[in-house]
Parts: sequence; C-alpha cells; structure tokens
Amino acid sequence: MPLHALIIFVKNPIEGNVKTRIAKTTGHARAVEIYRELLEYTRSVAEALPAHSLTRTVYYGDFINENDLWNGWNKALQPQGNLGERMKQAFREQLAAGHERVVIIGSDCLDLQPRHLEEAFEKLATYDVVLGPSTDGGYYLLGMNRLHEVLFDNMPWSQPELMQKTQAAIDSQNLSYALLEPLTDIDEWEDYQAAKAAAAPHKST
Repeated sequence: MPLHALIIFVKNPIEGNVKTRIAKTTGHARAVEIYRELLEYTRSVAEALPAHSLTRTVYYGDFINENDLWNGWNKALQPQGNLGERMKQAFREQLAAGHERVVIIGSDCLDLQPRHLEEAFEKLATYDVVLGPSTDGGYYLLGMNRLHEVLFDNMPWSQPELMQKTQAAIDSQNLSYALLEPLTDIDEWEDYQAAKAAAAPHKST
C-alpha cells in the first residue's frame, strides 16, 4: 500500500450550492460551470503525481456520485459537522489505514501545481505539519504525518484569521511546520478573472 495519501474535499456541483459569491455576479448556472472547471483542474493536478506512490480519495460534501469525473478514485462521504470536524475525521481515516503522510486540499485553486503537492509530501519527511497559505488568510493545503486534533478544534473557518490561528495552535504544541508558496483560492468572480488572465500568456498560440 502507498505510504502517502491525498484527500480532496469537494462539493457536489449543484446549482445554488457552489460558488455562491461568484453566482451573485454570474448567476448560478455559470457558477456551476466554473466550479466544474475547478474540479477538472484539481483532478488533473492530482493525477500528475505517480499513481503508485499515493492513495487518492475524494470526499464529497453531499452524496457520493457513483459516475462522475472522479471515477477510478476512492470515494467517500464527508461526515457531519463543521469543516474542522470533517477534515479531522478524514485525516483520522487515512492515518488509521496506515498512510504515513497525509495531505488535504480543496478544489478551489487554479494556481495549484503538482509541484506543490510533491513539496508537501517531501516536507512531511522532516516536519510535523505543512501548510499552503492562501492569500485570503486561510490555507489551500494542510499535511501531517500524525493527527494533531488541535488544528481542527475551535478554528475560525472561512475567516481571514484562520492561518494565523492555525500557526498559533501549532506553536502551542511545539510542532515543527513548513510553509508552501502562497496561492489564491477562487471565491469571487474577480479571483476567477485574475486567474484566467494570468494563465492566458502561458497558453500556446
């Protein structure tokens, strides 16, 4: 069994349930299209890593879709509770299965590259925790090699002080941690426009 595990938390792409802040500008139908694009991009990044080296599991927010773009992956349902409780249980499951390094990401970042995932797993050889800071004050990636419940309890989820509070919790336990490159999550229409504009010059003509 691979010693590394990648968790991806996703929402089911249902109108009115995803990218609601983008929908205020574009409408819900377009917001779902954008979210589907994010899902497909996230999968392509994750699948660039060697399949033999890690277990990949997608955790759905609402229900397990038996036939979608995640076919071929392990599929699971996020448990009840706030984001911290759901993430904690996912880590617990993957570590209990025997994986020695576990990394979780969402499906909201068009800046994410395979090298960020590779670096995260590499850092876990020497650090207790690895974090990928997002420019809104949260994080797009969290990795650990054993469960540190303090990182999930009483945290300000979806608030700009999340990263700061997480670092304080790490320090309180005298844990070592590494930081990856800061990236931007796609939460607002302007985020999406900026990400697409930044990618455009790199496309071949």
